[in-house]
This record gives sequence, structure tokens and C-alpha cells, in this order.
Amino acid sequence: MRTRVLRLLRRPWTAAVAAVALVVSVLVAMPASGAAAAACRVDYGVDAWAGGYTARVRITNLGPAVSDWRLTWTYTGDQQVTSAWNATVTQTGASVVAVDAGWNGAVATGGTAEFGLQGTWRSAAPAPDDFALNGTSCGDDGGTPTATPTTSPTTPPTTPPPTTPPPSADCGDAVICSGFEDQAGPEPSGDWRFTAPDCRGTGTAAVDSAVSHEGGRSLRVDGRAGYCNHAFVAHTADLSSVGPVMYVRMWVRHSTALPTSHVTFVSMPDSAQGGRALRVGGQNGALQWNRESDDATLPAQSPAGVALSRPLPTDGWQCLRFAIDTTAAGLDTWLGDEQVPGLHADGVPTQDVDQQWLARGTAPRPTALRLGWESYATGDDTVWFDDVAVGSAPIGC
Repeated sequence: MRTRVLRLLRRPWTAAVAAVALVVSVLVAMPASGAAAAACRVDYGVDAWAGGYTARVRITNLGPAVSDWRLTWTYTGDQQVTSAWNATVTQTGASVVAVDAGWNGAVATGGTAEFGLQGTWRSAAPAPDDFALNGTSCGDDGGTPTATPTTSPTTPPTTPPPTTPPPSADCGDAVICSGFEDQAGPEPSGDWRFTAPDCRGTGTAAVDSAVSHEGGRSLRVDGRAGYCNHAFVAHTADLSSVGPVMYVRMWVRHSTALPTSHVTFVSMPDSAQGGRALRVGGQNGALQWNRESDDATLPAQSPAGVALSRPLPTDGWQCLRFAIDTTAAGLDTWLGDEQVPGLHADGVPTQDVDQQWLARGTAPRPTALRLGWESYATGDDTVWFDDVAVGSAPIGC
């Protein structure tokens, strides 16, 4: 005989619902005389809003210890998984497969493994209830779940940070790996050169030996307001062969909050735009991506889109990381270890986030890195950069 417990907290899925919370637990207890198959419990917790969701999945192994795991389930709504952490998650039609990340594959009897995912939905997104671990069902279909009203947040939640051991902060074999410690004088030199890509104003750049994240030096740029006031320091490395995903890590320190008007502090010439820039900066007080060729932004500059981004904190060093998929129009951005949901383009157009960005449909191909300040109206700032790295593998903080 086996016992099954199913718990579900949910609200009706309608376009008017800003967010819902779901929790599913499926338990199978196998008798001692039963087959030697893994029994399991799956806790599936969801934060959802109109058009999107994140899910936190915890597997409890109630059977023999396993050295690796593969969890499967089927969506009965129109959910589409777009990204995941602590597991490799793939979807074919309605069928979803999550495979351990290697480091979390071994699960003892009574032990747990956790992972998360992010996705989209349009018309319906009921919680799955047909989980199977390593091919063995965690429960039979059917049953009558109980419904309990939940409190809906007014904005989509932040994607939970991965609990995977973060990538090493060591640059490894990265194409660019610089803490500016090789800069001997007050002016950028060697692999770093001052440049004003389109027009030069009154902004300046210097090697700063008084302020640094680590070591004794950093790059300081005093950016000035005014249209087309460019002041950048470019690295001489050719990045055209870095990939297929280009990973960038830098420590940034701003003295002034990002303004309402458009500014840029990272500029990358992009061969997919004929050499025009793929830019990281700010608008409406929040971090944004900007594509020079058509002025598209990520996220869209709507109140909902800006709310999904983050301001860049001032008067302290911040670790900024991003991943650029050069085979698709995909982008990911992290501030510290927190993925910024509004700065995530996954190939599935989402209103107020990446619908405008993906309309072009061209994968970026950055060829160089420039750090500095570019203002188009108001927005003086002094910004420092340190411990900059660019490579084909993830680089941690």
C-alpha cells in the first residue's frame, strides 16, 4: 500500500491577477517489500505574475541514495521555461526535464536537492502534479487539491539568486583580466587607451591610486553632462572570437545616482550593428541595456519595465556581471549574485521587458570593451572601474 499527500495553494489564473503563489507536495511512501525504486517528495513553490513566474523546486529522496537525479513533469497549461539555476532544465512541448548540475547530483536517503527556474505563461498555469524522479513516479495522477486564498504582491518578484557555488572570481584564461595594477602613470596606457567614439566633451579619465576595489589602482572617469559628451577608456583586445557566450565582470563605483535621462558607462562596438554600440547604462534612475542602431532598451522604458530593473547603488563598490549570447538575442545581467529580472532577454518576447529588444532578432557580436561615461543631457558623474574581466566562461564576483 502506498500513501499519497497532495497540497496545493492557488488562485484562479486570469489576466487580471498580478501574482499568485503555489505550493505542491507529492509524497510516495513505498512498503519495505516493494520494488527498490526511489520514493520521493517534490515541493514546487511558485511566485507568478501576469505573463511570468519563477519556481523553487525541492526534491526529497525517500528511497535509496542516488548519485545523480533526473526530475520530470508535464505542464497542463501553456508555461514555457526560459532559464534555470542549480539544474539543467529543458522543455519539449509540455514535457519538462530537470537534470542535476553535477555538484548536487548525490542525494542520500532523506536528503534534498533544490533548484529554480523562470518562465512565461499566457492563459493558464496550473501547478504540475506528475513528478517522477529517475523514471519513478512521485505520485498518481488525480486527487482533489484544497484551495486557499493567498496575498498577491503588486509587482513581479525578483528572481531568487542561484545557490550554485558561484563562478570563481579568478579571471582564469579570460581575454581581458585587469585590475589596472600594471598602470604606472596617471594616464591610461598599455592595453588601455583613452577614446571618445563619436565626439569629445569635457570628460576625463585617469588612473586612480587613492581609490580601488583591490590592490592599489583603479580607473577613474569624470563624466560630464551635455549632449555627446564622451569619455571612455578602451581595451585593445579583440573580442570578436569570445563566446559563444561572452561573460563580463567588473566592479563599479558611482558617486551620483543614475539620472532620469539616458547615460552610458559601458560601450561595446557591435559588428551585428555595423560597429554601432551595445551599451550598458541607465535611464529613469535604473540600469538598462541600450542598442545604438535603433535605440531599443532592455527593459522597455515603461513604469512596469523600469520597476523590474534596479538602480545602481552609489558610494560603494558594486559587482556588475553580464552574459551576452552571440548566437541568439539573449542577455543576462547580475548585480552581485542577484539576477536582475528586467535585464534578462530569453528569446521569448515579454511585454514591458524584452519584447522591443527582441523585435530586431539579431544576435549581438561585441568586438571590444570601452569603460567610461556618455551623457546625452543631464548627468555628471565620477565613476571608478576595477577588476575587469571578459571571457568565454562565467566569472564570479
